[in-house]
Amino acid sequence: MDAKLINPVLETMVNVLSTMANVKPNLGKPKIKTDEVALGDVTGIMSMVSPKVRASLAISFSKPAIIDLVKRMLGEDITEVDETAKDMAGEMTNMVVGGAKNLYAEQGFDFDMSSPKLLLGKDQPVHHEFSGKTIVLPFSAEVGEFFVELCFEE
Repeated sequence: MDAKLINPVLETMVNVLSTMANVKPNLGKPKIKTDEVALGDVTGIMSMVSPKVRASLAISFSKPAIIDLVKRMLGEDITEVDETAKDMAGEMTNMVVGGAKNLYAEQGFDFDMSSPKLLLGKDQPVHHEFSGKTIVLPFSAEVGEFFVELCFEE
């Protein structure tokens, strides 16, 4: 997968977390995903469609990560992955796709975005709408682990 397609998402993910939640994420080793199982406890997924490229992006947060992000960004103390956590996962996904969309536009890609779909629970199936390899970008931070999945249609 071309780095010019991955880098806007990486840049935006780091920017959103550092500016909105004062979190400095560390990228682990990217890998190709071989199944459709969610890697975290709550997942947001969105499609991005342009005349040149069709793709989908999912962000899957571990329970500790999403609970800490709710506290940092909303000032709310929650102990379970509830509706607030679900909304936060959707908003984070929306912010990352929206920010990446602006960077993709600089490369000549004019993406339309869907609304985020949200999944609760580990082992939920994450269905990317397009055929192609799905790359997983694993992140760790003081808040916990989260995973970005990118699927670009071949």
